[in-house]
Amino acid sequence: MHPATPRVSVDVHLTPADIARQLRDDVCRGLQSTPKSLPPKWFYDDRGSELFEAITRLPEYYPTEAERSILHKRAHDIVAASGADTLVELGSGTCDKTTVLLDAMDEAGRLRRYVPFDVSETTLRDAAAQLSTRHPELVVDGVVGDFDHHLGQLPTEGRRLVAFLGGTVGNLTPAPRQDLLGDLARGLDAGEGLLLGTDLVKDEGRLVRAYDDSQGVTAEFNRNVLRVVNRELSADFEPERYEHLALWDPDNEWIEMRLRSVGEQQVTVQSLDLEVGFADGEEVLTEISAKFTEGGVRAELAQAGLEVVGWWTDPAQDYALSLSVPATG
Repeated sequence: MHPATPRVSVDVHLTPADIARQLRDDVCRGLQSTPKSLPPKWFYDDRGSELFEAITRLPEYYPTEAERSILHKRAHDIVAASGADTLVELGSGTCDKTTVLLDAMDEAGRLRRYVPFDVSETTLRDAAAQLSTRHPELVVDGVVGDFDHHLGQLPTEGRRLVAFLGGTVGNLTPAPRQDLLGDLARGLDAGEGLLLGTDLVKDEGRLVRAYDDSQGVTAEFNRNVLRVVNRELSADFEPERYEHLALWDPDNEWIEMRLRSVGEQQVTVQSLDLEVGFADGEEVLTEISAKFTEGGVRAELAQAGLEVVGWWTDPAQDYALSLSVPATG
């Protein structure tokens, strides 16, 4: 008999103190760099997460719905091609996207284990609890950590499908992206796979509109990083005095989100004992979002030691899911 509730364990490798230390380090380094920058992971406090959820429902923002449509249409194909009985999800969040994969694995009689990997212990435990009624037999082995330090802590039991969705890989520049893909490849055994979500290169106008919507939701999301720094590090940014920019870089094939200072400003970050000056029009880089071609994805995965064995897109070919396995020979 299956147990009435899921068997859940959570290994915590990233504490609130670790996160606070990372924020301090990132802000100190980023605001003293030329040009200035702030990492996009600091968008996502409770308010930032709410804003991003609103972004995914905007008519201009296609990636979330495109990825979801592929998963709904191709989940059984993906599960059959992977042969997996264990789903590992990097950046699992609320687990809403991968529910369709878990359902398909269950219907195929293969579902044994789910391994959500996320920076938030609370979010991870909440998601595990919600899955309890949907899949009461499911074993959940959660890991609280980040990509830079804790991939080696992922459980290795079962035949795993590692899902890295949402186009998150595009937030990394090429060298760190290759390092991460290499780390993921080295962590896979024969017969295991990586399911990677990538946004595809398309018309510049559509790309820019997806990151600069007419309602200004993305602008508020971008400025939210300043509010996080204000709250957590006792800074005195005036977010309304920073203009949101979304720019397409055709050479690097990525969108850049920036904040541009409106007027000359002086900012104090009390917790860092840091004074930062901004010239009128000076910009802070807050995010890149790389876009890909099929050939580019295959080449980057091959460089990491992975061979693409499945490629699925939405009807408009806006977005792709690729399944890759350790290369042989």
